[in-house]
Amino acid sequence: MPNAYQASCIAPSPVKNRQDINSEPYFNLHSKSTNMDNIFSSLNDKQAEAVRATEGRVRIVAGAGSGKTRVLAHRYAYLVNEMGIDPANILCMTFTNKAAREMKTRIANMVHAAHVNDLVCTIHGFCVKVLRREIHRIGYPKNFNIIDEEDVKSLAKQVMEEVGLDRTAATVRQFIKGVQKYKYDSFYKAPMSYIESIILNKKPPEEELNDAERFVLLQLKAFSLDFNDIILFALHILNNHADAREYWQKQLNYIMVDEVQDCSTTDWEIINLISQEYQNLFIVGDPDQAIYEWRGAKPKSFIEFPAETDIILNENYRSTPDILNVANSVIAHNQDRIPKDLFTQKPKDRIAVHHHAKSEKDESDWIAKQIATLTKKGCKNSDIAILFRAAFQSREIEQALLRKHIKYVVWGGIRFFERKEIKDALAYLRLVAYQDDLSFVRVINTPSRKFGKAKLARLQTLAKQEGTSLYATLKNHLRNKEFDKEAFAKFIELIEDCIKAKDNTKTSDMLEYLLQESGLKDLLREDEDEDRLENIQELASSILHYEKVNINEEISLDTYLQDIALYTNADYKDDGDTVKLMTIHQSKGLEFPIVFICGVTEGIFPNHRSIRERKKPALEEERRLMYVAITRAEKAVFLTESEGFDYTHKTSRCPSRFLMEIDRDIIKVDGDIPPEIWQGTFNLVRKLDAEIYMDGSMEEDEEEEDALKPGDKVTHKVLGEGTILDYDEERDSFKIDFNGSIRFIRASFLTK
Repeated sequence: MPNAYQASCIAPSPVKNRQDINSEPYFNLHSKSTNMDNIFSSLNDKQAEAVRATEGRVRIVAGAGSGKTRVLAHRYAYLVNEMGIDPANILCMTFTNKAAREMKTRIANMVHAAHVNDLVCTIHGFCVKVLRREIHRIGYPKNFNIIDEEDVKSLAKQVMEEVGLDRTAATVRQFIKGVQKYKYDSFYKAPMSYIESIILNKKPPEEELNDAERFVLLQLKAFSLDFNDIILFALHILNNHADAREYWQKQLNYIMVDEVQDCSTTDWEIINLISQEYQNLFIVGDPDQAIYEWRGAKPKSFIEFPAETDIILNENYRSTPDILNVANSVIAHNQDRIPKDLFTQKPKDRIAVHHHAKSEKDESDWIAKQIATLTKKGCKNSDIAILFRAAFQSREIEQALLRKHIKYVVWGGIRFFERKEIKDALAYLRLVAYQDDLSFVRVINTPSRKFGKAKLARLQTLAKQEGTSLYATLKNHLRNKEFDKEAFAKFIELIEDCIKAKDNTKTSDMLEYLLQESGLKDLLREDEDEDRLENIQELASSILHYEKVNINEEISLDTYLQDIALYTNADYKDDGDTVKLMTIHQSKGLEFPIVFICGVTEGIFPNHRSIRERKKPALEEERRLMYVAITRAEKAVFLTESEGFDYTHKTSRCPSRFLMEIDRDIIKVDGDIPPEIWQGTFNLVRKLDAEIYMDGSMEEDEEEEDALKPGDKVTHKVLGEGTILDYDEERDSFKIDFNGSIRFIRASFLTK
């Protein structure tokens, strides 16, 4: 998480009675600090017990805000400082690069500087380390190339163009989904995985290749791996090469894994494989915060984990009792969980508020008014977050904030490393490192060198005929009339000079040289877009920081490019003193003094479409989302919803069932809610249950056969037969192709 999101810790003022929403005083601010005399001085009894549980299979059920990062960092320090374990034999895996950096920082405050190693990392980061050592076993070089989402799209478009497929954004997404499905199906269901059939020289003749296999071959040409390949390649090597498996098993005496409830099947396979030798596996998670089942997470693996030692951390250090009571009240309605009630030593402060508005506009205006009042009383904009179930819900909120002249930012825009100028700069570095086609195509005409589509097509033909990369082909044909241009020769000369110097040149110096000599920096200056130039400067600063942090490690251009490919948007975004708007999924792992959860309306939250598709698992995951949203708050939480007509369900809007599940004596209702409004909630819940669970069963693995999905053939009473291309969450409708004519249609107007 960026520093802007490290909201100041809020110390409650001594209060005798709970205060109304806008009463004074509101907050006293103080800074967080961790200054330990020894490893256990700042730990509670359960945390200390967890730190001392070093041997065997240990499961830590860590509630929201219970100090799990502190436990992990202290346990690492205990292993090193008290038990004398070599850090090279300790693996600590987290799920984000930010979390890994935070872990390293905390550990560095407790152990000697030389005792913090690069085995404090993400699961993807660990698999990259495995591949750096082992990938030669499947014919890849050590300096393999990691490609991100945008690169994957570029490769997909290239294959689609070759085979004559439509290249709209929707079909590109579907093509990529098909490729990933092929990879996983071949890995788990077919006699031979794509790694064996395509990568290990057992590929069928080219004319027999399907589209997904063509995509894999294109990756192979550039020795490139996407994020899923990183895990699957590592798993393939560990499964099929006993000496590699034994090396890592013997190397890792102690393994710690954070956020285990979010681990997928392949993540669990990696974890179980590498921990077989010593069985010293320490897993930390919270099934109540498992919100990624829809993308493959397996929280049941955590719930059913055969632990030799079980410890529950349920003392919360983040939120007031008022907030925790609401969170506990909601999550208690779930069945697939490990029972626990969060508690805190903090004094009671402000009772949670449920605001009922007459319209969406009134709801948004009320939120904006509360924020304006809070900031007048000394609260900063950056102390405040507005959370919602779906991104489309931000529109009315944004308008209300604009009317009140409140500074805000919508979290989840273009990732730092996906901005054009950043990808262009990194493509130059990648071309130096790998001479790959993706990077070549991106920069050969950036800045313009009069290298148009016709020349590129001709070069691609030559490259295919000669079996060489585009870069090598251009280099070999510079004397050909069609490529005998000074600009092309200078381009090749620049890259060649850098290739020769890369082993003895810092990456930061290499970037600066490439930006100047390629003309890219001049292009950005001439563009007069100050933001783009500042982004490039931020990239250069981040590389300098990377080199400084890793000063004691052997780093190279290859290492930097592999590590940087794993970074996420949250690692770099910094938006200053602004109110943060984001989906609840994006808020996971963050905390704010004040949280507004808007649009808590039945059908939207919980999302009825998700429940219809995945039944009980989806309903429980929606409830966990509510729990995650509430527990982001430190000092105050406001839950809001509104009346109006719900065009999706063709009925009046009514409060979410989650609001009904909160004990009435622990929440203050602001606004008049007529009995018929609550009856509307009850009716919607009953109707949904009747639709989905007609037989009274809520079997977890039962699939809804009639659920619509991309690729399905459907019929419309006026437009006739069509094919679903995509689902638009903002419109809550399906994008349908009716013989080349595109329409957005709600599900209730379609039949399969």
